[in-house]
Amino acid sequence: MQKYIMPPPVDIVKVAIEWPGANAQLIEMDQKRALSSIIREVCDGWSLSGSEQFALRYADGPQLYITEQSRSEIKNGTILRLAISPARAARQLLERIQSHGIDARLEALKELAKLSADPTFAAEFINMEGIGTLARLVESGTHFGEMLAFTLTAFLELMDHGIVSWDLISLSFIKQIAGYVNQPMVDVSILQRSLAILESMVLNSHSLYHRVAQEITVGQLIGHLQVSNQEIQTYAIALINALFLKAPEDRRQEMASTLAQKHLRSIILNHVIRGNRPIKAEMAHQLYVLQVLTFNLLEERMMTKMDPNDQAQRDIIFELRRIAFDGENDPTGTEKRKAMYTKDYKMLGFTNHVNPAMDFTQTPPGMLALDNMLYLAKVHQDTYIRIVLENSSREDKHECPFGRCAIELTRMLCEILQVGELPNEGCNDYHPMFFTHDRAWEEFFCVCIQLLNKTWKEMRATAEDFNKVMQVVREQITRALAMKPSSLDQLKNKLRGLNYSEILRLRQSERMSQDDFQSPPIIELRERIQPEILELIKQQRLNRLCEGSCFRKLGNRRRQGSLMYVDYRLSIVSPASFVEKFWFCRLSLNHKVLHYGDLDESPQGEVPFELLSDKIPVSDIKSVVTGKDCPHMKEKSALKQNKEVLELAFSVLYDPDETLNFYCIWTDGLCALLGREMGSDLTRSDLDTLISMEMKLRLLDLENITIPEAPPPVPKEPSSYNFTYNYS
Repeated sequence: MQKYIMPPPVDIVKVAIEWPGANAQLIEMDQKRALSSIIREVCDGWSLSGSEQFALRYADGPQLYITEQSRSEIKNGTILRLAISPARAARQLLERIQSHGIDARLEALKELAKLSADPTFAAEFINMEGIGTLARLVESGTHFGEMLAFTLTAFLELMDHGIVSWDLISLSFIKQIAGYVNQPMVDVSILQRSLAILESMVLNSHSLYHRVAQEITVGQLIGHLQVSNQEIQTYAIALINALFLKAPEDRRQEMASTLAQKHLRSIILNHVIRGNRPIKAEMAHQLYVLQVLTFNLLEERMMTKMDPNDQAQRDIIFELRRIAFDGENDPTGTEKRKAMYTKDYKMLGFTNHVNPAMDFTQTPPGMLALDNMLYLAKVHQDTYIRIVLENSSREDKHECPFGRCAIELTRMLCEILQVGELPNEGCNDYHPMFFTHDRAWEEFFCVCIQLLNKTWKEMRATAEDFNKVMQVVREQITRALAMKPSSLDQLKNKLRGLNYSEILRLRQSERMSQDDFQSPPIIELRERIQPEILELIKQQRLNRLCEGSCFRKLGNRRRQGSLMYVDYRLSIVSPASFVEKFWFCRLSLNHKVLHYGDLDESPQGEVPFELLSDKIPVSDIKSVVTGKDCPHMKEKSALKQNKEVLELAFSVLYDPDETLNFYCIWTDGLCALLGREMGSDLTRSDLDTLISMEMKLRLLDLENITIPEAPPPVPKEPSSYNFTYNYS
């Protein structure tokens, strides 16, 4: 008879609790009991009095304090640590910060910088007027170097919790922080935190915006973009964006003119976008924000209707006509002049031939469309005249109406580039080419209007096809922008390759991949093929493990921002910040043991099993963990961890006290060894590629044949089988 095992109660979690100098306590924590009662019981186990002076914290990761509200996040097997309570820790740190000993104060500020990220501790420290104490330390101007850096870090972390209003910050504090930004030579960590504090002030307080704007000039911030440190560049652009975003409507154009005079665009292009370092995610986001805010300056013109009675605005339309038909003399009679103007406005492609000003009364695009047309006519006059005269000489049914197209194209570009909308959090969609020209918007329009005219001819369109042409042009532009051209010339090349026939081919190809591969017979075939392909990928991964990989050992001290890359030749390229020691790991041919060992130098080719002294039976492997769950990734300093390192790290857990650190493609092979799903992006990519190739090969003979949705009916059995061949 099978014995039934009762599952553990859902309110009970098994945890280990540590205390320095004592053996850990293994307890079953009842989540229904008061946390104070559990802490009292733990203190009694170590004969500690005054349990109300203690609290529980996580031993790993951010090491946050555990409260009644957060205790539900504790999982089985979690390691906790008994620590002094947040109130007691805040009181002690506050006393040490105000002590006369420099070393004691430095250690206290260093610890405070770490603890300030904890919301429970932050609330206690703030209640004890801790922020005021830190502000006075900064205002005194007596702290420098590491001490000042830790002070600013703690201040920023505490303010980010939103417990205290930024409006309480004094003017002397702002002047002191601004002074660090304006100093020509200042420590990088101090400058970074000062820029971050000023950005938070501007974004979180309208009154502080005006104070910061008086203390910080754009020229001083632009100077920080010409350094080699991308973190400083990022914070400088972030502060410029914050000042731009919070500036009153009437000051934004003035600020944009100042930025143009200071050559902000060219400095960003040469020192950031075309610098020697790859653009990180946060920098890409700030460039996107700056791009959006710059284009939003067009919103006023985009939402301004043309006044048909405004002579200055009507003169712009007259100028468009004059540039296009400059060689023709105006008739002297009023009626003749009106008739000729009407004819010319029709040739210019306006919808309203009598009064073309009425074409610009719809918003968007409003007057912005007229601005674009005037820029094309004056700056690219030959192109403008060629487009207008070329279409005026076509047959009526095939002429491309320049005016109508320019207005609709402007509206379309405003939609594509989201003119007038606030930046999206987490979006990094900036376009390098918009930083290559002072009049990037207008030049972009000029490229696109030529594309529209070219596409109109390729489609042999008529007035009835106007919307179809605009749809094709939208697709051409969005596809070209998705390729992230680095300059306007590259954009032209991309658009040249995306002609109308290419768009039709892409549409047909995408339709084929979407429609054909969604029919029931194809889905069934895919499901039958998939296990074979997965087995093929599994064998390839295991073969890679059998060949083995050489790794550089990661030292205890890891420089922030360093990263290891694993290529497909089983070698690792590592920055010089890693300890120059190697080790090799490979799977036995019977797939039962992992052999590994230290090496003095990087080997050439395979390493024999005899040289690998250590081994792990595959049966002893408990799990494969990735990212921040890896034991070697759980250490966190007061600064932010390198996100890329977290994403690429993984570990094999095979013993509670030992961890074997691996990298990249090995995760698939190890999961295959354990009989688990191979869930990496590489496996999904390989699976899609191989299945697609296999299915196309199997369906090769069915090209141009419609596959029925249902299988053909099975014919009835014959009345007799006398038609069978008799071999006798």
